[in-house]
Amino acid sequence: MKIAVYPGTFNPITNGHTDLVERASKLFDQVIVAIGTNLQKHGTLPAATRVALAQEVLGHVKNAEVRSFDSLLIEFVKSCNARIILRGLRTVADFEYEFQLVGMNRVLEPEIETVFLAPAEHLSYISSTLVREIAAYGGDISKFVHPAVAQAMKAADL
Repeated sequence: MKIAVYPGTFNPITNGHTDLVERASKLFDQVIVAIGTNLQKHGTLPAATRVALAQEVLGHVKNAEVRSFDSLLIEFVKSCNARIILRGLRTVADFEYEFQLVGMNRVLEPEIETVFLAPAEHLSYISSTLVREIAAYGGDISKFVHPAVAQAMKAADL
């Protein structure tokens, strides 16, 4: 069974994330969306809220599962009996950062591979950071996220 773990803070989950999970679900037997905490990111929705939103947004993807984690990614991947980390790439800047992560993860656990997918072209500019910034200024984020996410962001008043 090919299990891919798609890690991130998903703060919030965007249409770009959803697109990636939908496409990955056709390549892998199971896709585990791993929602982690990043102590360096501020203005975050609580982890439980991010998990609930991801479950709602991805409910139509039958072989996707949403879990939270607060450990080293490699340890979480091993606990899922997975050998694949799935990452999204939007820009060259993403690649440079992701390439560093691949190197570190490979040293920590050589048996785990990283696979990259690019988002659909019409979603490549969307980032959680930009969505949070637009929301913080009261802007309309409905074009970038699921309606439940837009509602949660508005209610959180971040």
